Amino acid sequence: MTAGPFLAVDVGSTYTKAALVSGEGRLLGTAAHRTTVETDVMDGLGAVAAELAGHGRPAETLVCSSAGGGLRLAVVGYEREVTAHAGHRVGLSSGAKVVHVTAGELTPAAVRDLKAARPDIVLLVGGTDGGNSEVLRHNATRLAAARVTAPIVVAGNTSAADGVAGTLAAAGRRFVVTDNVLPRIGVIRAEPARAAIRAVFLEHVIGGKGLSRGPAFARLVRAATPDAVLTGVEVLAEVVDGDVLVVDVGGATTDVYSVLTPQGWGSLPLAGEDAALVRDVVAPLWHARTVEGDLGMRWNAEGVVAAAELERVVLSQSAIGYAARVAVEVGHLPVGPVERSAEGELASAAAVVAARRHARPHTPSEAPRPLRDVALLVGSGGVLRHAPAGVAVGVLDAIRSDHAGGWRTPQDARTVVDTAYVLCAVGLLAPGHPEVARRLAATLPG
Repeated sequence: MTAGPFLAVDVGSTYTKAALVSGEGRLLGTAAHRTTVETDVMDGLGAVAAELAGHGRPAETLVCSSAGGGLRLAVVGYEREVTAHAGHRVGLSSGAKVVHVTAGELTPAAVRDLKAARPDIVLLVGGTDGGNSEVLRHNATRLAAARVTAPIVVAGNTSAADGVAGTLAAAGRRFVVTDNVLPRIGVIRAEPARAAIRAVFLEHVIGGKGLSRGPAFARLVRAATPDAVLTGVEVLAEVVDGDVLVVDVGGATTDVYSVLTPQGWGSLPLAGEDAALVRDVVAPLWHARTVEGDLGMRWNAEGVVAAAELERVVLSQSAIGYAARVAVEVGHLPVGPVERSAEGELASAAAVVAARRHARPHTPSEAPRPLRDVALLVGSGGVLRHAPAGVAVGVLDAIRSDHAGGWRTPQDARTVVDTAYVLCAVGLLAPGHPEVARRLAATLPG
């Protein structure tokens, strides 16, 4: 077994959370500290390390980060419903917050809008391999001439890759070329672009956010936090040998992750909801993440109320009033049974709406995500980790019993709450210590 222990740390926008994991994949301890963005994020990281020092000195420290706004990504594509949409999906799966999507030939106005979105990285896509290359070449020329300072990941028509690279290089742009995210209609290839975005994030972005005065933090960071979590979900799906759905209810967003293996995939014919997937113009990502920026337990609590009304998810007046309060007093924690009940209602509404959005098709050409056969449903987020057990159970049961949202619910799934924030640690460990990651993941479902 790999020597350890390993210190896995998530430097979040609000809290820095750490887990110390033995070389045998056992969780030795956890710690949390307010993220010290006002001074140096290494201060908070040092605090959690000191709290866990009694369990042993770590042989390696692995860090992911969403501090400083996380990873901001803009997508520039050819057709909105095809390559731009594929790029958007890949961006989400890479752990990015997609702040801008544009399709077609870039105009001066479109370039201004792109710059105004302040992306950390631009994902330039367009055309299937051997297909249209004019729009991709045009957009590369526009980005080069416009002096867009964000590094560019080129993941479009490979037939045009050399020309695009030459255009960007001549203008002195920072860029990397990788495989096409949409090599042919109906096939989406996420991993090469996801890996390229991760590499660019680590090389060009994380050190430039002003989060730390020295180089140590940039050297420790391995991934954007959502990217690490998705990797952790992928490992968990291997361990349980089944489909996994994770709903992470946070203070600002509610993120949903799913890792699926549709029945019969790879051996036609398919049946039922799985058969509909092969008809998609842009096939679904089996390993996917969606981010609901209007669904948060603090900063976007009133967004939960608005979304619940649109989705006809009933909230009590107590919950509506509580949402208004915490949206202003984001540091407020529930006091007494009435507020705890209101917090549970908001969490259930956020989780249900986010799961519906994750499951539903995003364009008329798509089929719903096949979530009916999910074997394990995992709840995450501070509201579930720190709430009384009954609250967490109620949130997950609300997802399983949601028959009004137009999607096939995973009603037979086992449920568990990631109270120790294990999935993030699993994702950080997986690239370098896969067996340790698998053993740690196996502790989650019990």
